[in-house]
Amino acid sequence: MRYLALGDSYTIGDALPVEDSWPMQWAHALRANGMAVSDPGIIAKTGWTTDELSEAIDEAESSGTIRPPYDLVSLLIGVNNQYRGRSSENYREEFSALLQRAIAYAGNKTSNVFVVSIPDWGITEFGQKSGRDVSQIAYELDVYNQINRDVSKLSSVHWVDISKVTREVGADPKFYAEDGLHPSRALYALWVKELLKIKI
Repeated sequence: MRYLALGDSYTIGDALPVEDSWPMQWAHALRANGMAVSDPGIIAKTGWTTDELSEAIDEAESSGTIRPPYDLVSLLIGVNNQYRGRSSENYREEFSALLQRAIAYAGNKTSNVFVVSIPDWGITEFGQKSGRDVSQIAYELDVYNQINRDVSKLSSVHWVDISKVTREVGADPKFYAEDGLHPSRALYALWVKELLKIKI
């Protein structure tokens, strides 16, 4: 089974070895459960917003890096839209377009597409020291996640809530990389547990 992961720093596992990223851990877990899943092809970069991911996908299509159809496609994007203060309306429009591309890459099999919610970076050590209103960060990300959840449900794809478990661990250092912002292998492993609750 071929797997394509689309996203930003959370998808590449910024500040960690790629093996510790959640797409790699998920692929390993699926293989451990008897599924012949390849390591993911990853189109993601730290700092990307929805439009930047879309542009990167265009380039990957042109270069032949993306070669559909895929048996699994995941999409996690939006934290940098919120960080840069972009509107929820803009997010809805651009996220919806990205999801339709993800569905197309999965051969229009919506059951093979997984949208992952955006974690609340305001709870992290980095967030708490950022000088920004962490309650406002939480509110805005809740709005974003309501959007990606609603769009996912309307498109009949899987939506996986990793925000709840991330908030539950809080700023515990063992769940974060040295930058105090991005998840550690341990937190990504908790995300994978949420993904594994969905039967493929």
